[in-house]
Amino acid sequence: MKVVDIPRVSVLEALSIAAKALSQGKVLVCPTDTIYGLIGDATNAKAVEKIFCIKRRKKEKPLGIFVKDLAMAKKFAKITRKQEAFLKKAWPGKVTAVLQVKKKFPEGVGTQKTIGIRVPKYSFLDLLFEKFHHALAQTSVNISDTPPIKRVKDMVKVFGRRKWKPDLIFDAGILSSSRPSKVIDMTMEKRKILRK
Repeated sequence: MKVVDIPRVSVLEALSIAAKALSQGKVLVCPTDTIYGLIGDATNAKAVEKIFCIKRRKKEKPLGIFVKDLAMAKKFAKITRKQEAFLKKAWPGKVTAVLQVKKKFPEGVGTQKTIGIRVPKYSFLDLLFEKFHHALAQTSVNISDTPPIKRVKDMVKVFGRRKWKPDLIFDAGILSSSRPSKVIDMTMEKRKILRK
Protein backbone atom coordinates (compact mmCIF):
# COMPACT_ATOMS: atom_id res chain seq x y z
CA MET A 1 0.00 0.00 0.00
CA LYS A 2 1.79 3.07 -1.30
CA VAL A 3 0.93 6.67 -0.43
CA VAL A 4 1.23 9.23 -3.24
CA ASP A 5 1.51 12.80 -1.95
CA ILE A 6 -0.25 14.75 -4.72
CA PRO A 7 1.30 18.18 -4.00
CA ARG A 8 4.77 16.65 -3.75
CA VAL A 9 4.78 14.65 -6.99
CA SER A 10 2.66 17.15 -8.99
CA VAL A 11 -0.92 16.62 -10.08
CA LEU A 12 0.06 15.49 -13.59
CA GLU A 13 2.33 12.74 -12.30
CA ALA A 14 -0.26 11.66 -9.73
CA LEU A 15 -2.89 11.44 -12.49
CA SER A 16 -0.61 9.27 -14.65
CA ILE A 17 0.08 6.95 -11.72
CA ALA A 18 -3.64 6.72 -10.91
CA ALA A 19 -4.75 6.05 -14.49
CA LYS A 20 -2.14 3.31 -14.95
CA ALA A 21 -3.09 1.67 -11.65
CA LEU A 22 -6.81 1.71 -12.51
CA SER A 23 -6.10 0.14 -15.90
CA GLN A 24 -4.28 -2.67 -14.06
CA GLY A 25 -7.36 -3.37 -11.92
CA LYS A 26 -5.99 -1.77 -8.77
CA VAL A 27 -8.08 -0.12 -6.06
CA LEU A 28 -7.20 3.43 -5.06
CA VAL A 29 -8.02 5.85 -2.27
CA CYS A 30 -8.78 9.15 -3.92
CA PRO A 31 -9.89 12.58 -2.68
CA THR A 32 -13.35 13.69 -3.85
CA ASP A 33 -15.65 16.67 -3.40
CA THR A 34 -17.14 15.02 -0.29
CA ILE A 35 -14.70 12.63 1.43
CA TYR A 36 -11.88 10.29 0.51
CA GLY A 37 -13.24 7.41 -1.54
CA LEU A 38 -12.23 3.94 -2.65
CA ILE A 39 -12.33 3.77 -6.44
CA GLY A 40 -11.73 1.09 -9.04
CA ASP A 41 -12.59 0.30 -12.65
CA ALA A 42 -16.33 -0.42 -12.55
CA THR A 43 -16.00 -2.74 -15.57
CA ASN A 44 -13.30 -4.88 -13.92
CA ALA A 45 -14.84 -7.68 -11.82
CA LYS A 46 -11.62 -8.27 -9.86
CA ALA A 47 -11.32 -4.58 -8.92
CA VAL A 48 -14.96 -4.51 -7.82
CA GLU A 49 -14.51 -7.67 -5.75
CA LYS A 50 -11.42 -6.20 -4.11
CA ILE A 51 -13.36 -3.11 -2.98
CA PHE A 52 -15.89 -5.39 -1.26
CA CYS A 53 -13.08 -7.34 0.41
CA ILE A 54 -11.31 -4.17 1.61
CA LYS A 55 -14.51 -2.81 3.14
CA ARG A 56 -15.88 -6.17 4.30
CA ARG A 57 -19.03 -5.05 2.56
CA LYS A 58 -21.95 -7.33 1.78
CA LYS A 59 -22.92 -7.72 -1.86
CA GLU A 60 -26.49 -6.78 -0.94
CA LYS A 61 -25.17 -3.21 -0.68
CA PRO A 62 -24.20 -2.44 -4.29
CA LEU A 63 -21.64 0.19 -5.23
CA GLY A 64 -22.46 3.31 -7.18
CA ILE A 65 -20.31 4.81 -9.90
CA PHE A 66 -18.59 8.08 -10.73
CA VAL A 67 -18.79 9.23 -14.34
CA LYS A 68 -17.20 12.20 -16.10
CA ASP A 69 -20.39 13.88 -17.29
CA LEU A 70 -23.99 13.45 -18.38
CA ALA A 71 -22.96 12.03 -21.76
CA MET A 72 -21.03 9.26 -20.01
CA ALA A 73 -23.95 8.62 -17.64
CA LYS A 74 -26.20 8.03 -20.66
CA LYS A 75 -24.02 5.08 -21.69
CA PHE A 76 -24.89 3.28 -18.48
CA ALA A 77 -28.39 4.47 -17.55
CA LYS A 78 -31.70 5.22 -19.23
CA ILE A 79 -32.22 8.97 -18.86
CA THR A 80 -35.43 10.70 -19.97
CA ARG A 81 -35.60 14.34 -21.06
CA LYS A 82 -37.20 15.26 -17.74
CA GLN A 83 -34.45 13.49 -15.79
CA GLU A 84 -31.79 15.09 -18.00
CA ALA A 85 -33.13 18.58 -17.26
CA PHE A 86 -32.82 17.91 -13.52
CA LEU A 87 -29.36 16.33 -13.78
CA LYS A 88 -28.00 19.24 -15.81
CA LYS A 89 -28.69 21.41 -12.76
CA ALA A 90 -27.50 18.86 -10.17
CA TRP A 91 -24.26 17.76 -11.86
CA PRO A 92 -21.41 18.12 -11.34
CA GLY A 93 -22.08 18.07 -7.63
CA LYS A 94 -23.04 16.18 -4.52
CA VAL A 95 -26.09 14.39 -5.92
CA THR A 96 -26.20 10.65 -6.59
CA ALA A 97 -29.03 9.75 -8.95
CA VAL A 98 -30.48 6.23 -8.87
CA LEU A 99 -31.52 5.47 -12.44
CA GLN A 100 -32.65 2.53 -14.55
CA VAL A 101 -29.58 0.63 -15.68
CA LYS A 102 -28.81 0.31 -19.40
CA LYS A 103 -25.46 -1.49 -19.37
CA LYS A 104 -24.77 -4.24 -16.83
CA PHE A 105 -21.66 -4.07 -14.66
CA PRO A 106 -19.89 -6.84 -12.73
CA GLU A 107 -21.75 -8.18 -9.69
CA GLY A 108 -21.73 -5.63 -6.89
CA VAL A 109 -22.02 -2.51 -9.05
CA GLY A 110 -25.64 -1.41 -9.13
CA THR A 111 -28.42 -4.02 -9.31
CA GLN A 112 -30.10 -5.87 -12.17
CA LYS A 113 -32.42 -2.90 -12.63
CA THR A 114 -30.81 0.24 -11.16
CA ILE A 115 -27.50 2.07 -10.82
CA GLY A 116 -26.45 4.96 -8.59
CA ILE A 117 -24.50 7.54 -10.62
CA ARG A 118 -22.75 10.76 -9.71
CA VAL A 119 -20.63 13.35 -11.51
CA PRO A 120 -18.29 14.67 -8.80
CA LYS A 121 -17.24 18.31 -8.76
CA TYR A 122 -13.55 17.77 -8.08
CA SER A 123 -10.76 18.73 -10.45
CA PHE A 124 -8.51 15.71 -9.74
CA LEU A 125 -11.29 13.29 -10.68
CA ASP A 126 -12.33 15.39 -13.67
CA LEU A 127 -8.75 15.31 -14.97
CA LEU A 128 -8.48 11.58 -14.18
CA PHE A 129 -11.39 10.89 -16.55
CA GLU A 130 -9.34 12.55 -19.30
CA LYS A 131 -6.79 9.74 -18.90
CA PHE A 132 -9.04 6.87 -17.79
CA HIS A 133 -12.25 6.53 -19.77
CA HIS A 134 -14.16 3.94 -17.71
CA ALA A 135 -16.79 4.49 -15.04
CA LEU A 136 -15.37 4.26 -11.52
CA ALA A 137 -16.91 2.04 -8.86
CA GLN A 138 -16.82 4.13 -5.70
CA THR A 139 -17.57 4.12 -1.99
CA SER A 140 -16.30 5.74 1.21
CA VAL A 141 -12.99 4.70 2.77
CA ASN A 142 -13.82 2.61 5.84
CA ILE A 143 -14.71 -0.84 7.08
CA SER A 144 -18.46 -1.35 6.64
CA ASP A 145 -20.60 -0.02 9.50
CA THR A 146 -17.80 2.22 10.80
CA PRO A 147 -17.41 5.98 10.15
CA PRO A 148 -15.58 7.15 7.01
CA ILE A 149 -11.84 7.62 7.55
CA LYS A 150 -10.85 11.23 6.90
CA ARG A 151 -7.09 11.26 7.45
CA VAL A 152 -4.53 9.35 5.40
CA LYS A 153 -2.45 8.39 8.44
CA ASP A 154 -5.55 6.75 9.94
CA MET A 155 -6.15 4.85 6.69
CA VAL A 156 -2.61 3.49 6.89
CA LYS A 157 -3.26 2.40 10.49
CA VAL A 158 -6.59 0.72 9.68
CA PHE A 159 -5.59 -1.07 6.49
CA GLY A 160 -1.81 -1.39 6.82
CA ARG A 161 -1.73 -4.87 8.35
CA ARG A 162 -4.85 -6.28 6.77
CA LYS A 163 -4.79 -8.85 3.99
CA TRP A 164 -7.13 -6.71 1.87
CA LYS A 165 -6.04 -3.11 1.47
CA PRO A 166 -6.05 -0.35 -1.15
CA ASP A 167 -3.13 -0.53 -3.59
CA LEU A 168 -2.49 3.22 -3.60
CA ILE A 169 -3.57 6.17 -1.46
CA PHE A 170 -3.58 9.60 -3.11
CA ASP A 171 -3.00 12.11 -0.34
CA ALA A 172 -4.43 15.61 -0.85
CA GLY A 173 -4.25 16.49 2.84
CA ILE A 174 -7.28 17.21 5.02
CA LEU A 175 -10.32 17.74 2.81
CA SER A 176 -12.90 20.45 3.51
CA SER A 177 -15.60 19.18 5.83
CA SER A 178 -18.53 17.90 3.78
CA ARG A 179 -21.61 15.75 4.07
CA PRO A 180 -22.01 12.68 1.84
CA SER A 181 -23.85 13.15 -1.42
CA LYS A 182 -27.63 13.41 -1.48
CA VAL A 183 -29.13 10.22 -2.96
CA ILE A 184 -32.25 10.59 -5.10
CA ASP A 185 -34.23 7.69 -6.57
CA MET A 186 -35.30 8.82 -10.03
CA THR A 187 -36.71 5.51 -11.24
CA MET A 188 -40.33 6.49 -10.47
CA GLU A 189 -42.43 9.33 -11.87
CA LYS A 190 -41.92 11.25 -8.63
CA ARG A 191 -38.35 11.65 -7.34
CA LYS A 192 -37.69 10.18 -3.88
CA ILE A 193 -34.87 11.29 -1.58
CA LEU A 194 -33.13 8.24 -0.11
CA ARG A 195 -30.39 10.18 1.72
CA LYS A 196 -30.51 13.89 2.51
